[in-house]
Amino acid sequence: MTRSSNRRCGAPRAAAVALGTLLLGACAAGPDYRGPPRVDTGSGWAQPAATQTPAGLSVWWTTLGDPTLDRLVTTAMADNLDLRQARSRIAEERALRDRATGGYAPTVGASASVTRRRQSENGPLPIGAIPGISRDQTIHDAGFDAGWEIDLFGATRRAVEGAEARLQAAQEDAAGVRISIAAEVARSYLTLRGAQRELAAREASMQALAQTAELVGQRFRAGDAAQADVDAAQARLDAAAAGLPAIQARLRAAALGLGVLLGAPPERELALLDSTAAPITLAPIPVGQRADLLRRRPDVRAAERRLAARSADIGVATAELFPKLSIGASGGFQALEAGRLFESASQTFSIMPLISWRVFDGGRVRAQIRASEAREQQAALAYEKAVLTALGDAERALGDYRLGLDAVRLQQTALDAARRSYAHAQARYAAGDIALTDLLAEERVLRDAEDGYARTHTAAAIDLVALFKALGGGWDPAAGDAGSRSQGKAAPRSPARQEVPPHG
Repeated sequence: MTRSSNRRCGAPRAAAVALGTLLLGACAAGPDYRGPPRVDTGSGWAQPAATQTPAGLSVWWTTLGDPTLDRLVTTAMADNLDLRQARSRIAEERALRDRATGGYAPTVGASASVTRRRQSENGPLPIGAIPGISRDQTIHDAGFDAGWEIDLFGATRRAVEGAEARLQAAQEDAAGVRISIAAEVARSYLTLRGAQRELAAREASMQALAQTAELVGQRFRAGDAAQADVDAAQARLDAAAAGLPAIQARLRAAALGLGVLLGAPPERELALLDSTAAPITLAPIPVGQRADLLRRRPDVRAAERRLAARSADIGVATAELFPKLSIGASGGFQALEAGRLFESASQTFSIMPLISWRVFDGGRVRAQIRASEAREQQAALAYEKAVLTALGDAERALGDYRLGLDAVRLQQTALDAARRSYAHAQARYAAGDIALTDLLAEERVLRDAEDGYARTHTAAAIDLVALFKALGGGWDPAAGDAGSRSQGKAAPRSPARQEVPPHG
């Protein structure tokens, strides 16, 4: 065969080798991720609820109409330390993803050295017997080394998939922290405002009790009342006063907690103790479809992304069963004289393709694959648990808020009745039909009703915050790192069950 025919035959062979390499590179070991397992979410809410899409859920606190609360949440979103840590974890996972992506590229290193050495005349190389070679030499080197492991069976591809999924899970975790911080700020703020109203009602009740105790004391000194009456009146006053420190402690604790939530010294928001705000208006809110809530829950979305990462880990482990092809190359210049270092005669180079295959390792690779499969199963179960936990949170919060609204309505009825009764008592006292002690007794009933309404309203407001949190309120898909980049594909839906998608 002639040289030209050799060249003609060699070209197709080279093309075939290159094509085979590309085809092998298109393969990826391990299973392809097909989405999370199907979870039965039921056919709807367990109790009546408005199923239209909630409006303004991503910034639900603004719907409460309190500028101070808006300021607190906005500050917390910027400065809260937990949220800043979550953002730092995102940066870490992004760097790890970039490191995994770097596995596609070759590694190249450069070096330069000057070595002064003396060789033995009595060694294996008879330096003394070779004319023109000195035993003392200075060697100048400059060159590079490069290595590239071709991703034949997708180990690098699966590693990048896993790193990308973990980055997305970190982003969902940050979204979850964002939701929790907004809810905690609102809960602390509403607790503070509710405690202020409860304290005002208790102090007003104590004033009525103090007036009653004074009147009973006057009657006792006049001989119209017994000592037991005096003691009973004083006991009621002391019992009311004993409840003040607990309310004041709740007030101060809420204010101090707000400072920490805002990433500041605890005393930052103590000025709120000297201001007041009207109670928020409570009303039923739409909650959307039951399955839709799971698209908004970052904990569910993060669990799905971790499942995707575990699936990719199986591929990384499986790729160890197959051969690896790497190519090493080095080149440079070497000379005994610095002035001749970069001459063509000083050039050196080498190319070394290497195929390595782990033929026997005592079953370690297959054990690692089984371990990865077990971790994937754990992640799938964790996903199912996250779905059911989210449903449980939402159902419980929805029931608590509905019952809280009922309690507020009943307490409002009692408060209105107490106000009417007190108004009647004032009229009768002005007409001289009842004594002042009777009027003060009616006032105590009114103050107790105000105190009860304040506590009930605060509890219902906190239930509302819990409901917004359970619905995924505060999650904003356009919030940068707190948003999701999920790309998983959902498995086909079953007509008998609703599947929670991997992302919204």
